Amino acid sequence: MMGLLSILRKLRQSPEKELRLLLLGLDNAGKTTILKIMASEDVTHVTPTAGFNIKSVVSDGFKLNVWDIGGQRKIRPYWKNYFENTDVLIYVVDSSDKKRLEETGIELFELLGDNKLEDVPLLVYANKQDLPSSLTSAEISEALGLHSIKDRVWQIQACTAINGEGIKEGMEWACKSIKKK
Repeated sequence: MMGLLSILRKLRQSPEKELRLLLLGLDNAGKTTILKIMASEDVTHVTPTAGFNIKSVVSDGFKLNVWDIGGQRKIRPYWKNYFENTDVLIYVVDSSDKKRLEETGIELFELLGDNKLEDVPLLVYANKQDLPSSLTSAEISEALGLHSIKDRVWQIQACTAINGEGIKEGMEWACKSIKKK
């Protein structure tokens, strides 16, 4: 027991090792599936997030507290309540949902304009790359106008959340971008 307490104290003394990641995007983009993959959990039965999910995962020597907030239109106004102390913003895009590409871009740039997210690194997951109708990450980047982002570091990562493809690479980038801050 004493060993555990000393480990916990050391963790508390090194807050730079504990990070807060905010996982946002429109409903049905794959946020919860990505969170479950990060936590090595089963993804066969994922239901829409009515509020939020929080998981702590260890990656690249960091303890990542990942906040997955529901993306339904009625929940989005509450996103701003979770911005405080965010170290990395992860924005998930459904690459196969061309009809809502403009809507997701508007939501993303509204987030980036908030003072509480100023200078916060941005990781965009271009999810659902396994679907034949999906746009590539380059096409998503172009459609969203990511190259116009000059006030923060950002990265777009193609991924298929359902099988975990591309998730680890995105998280490695996120951890590296924190080390540079």
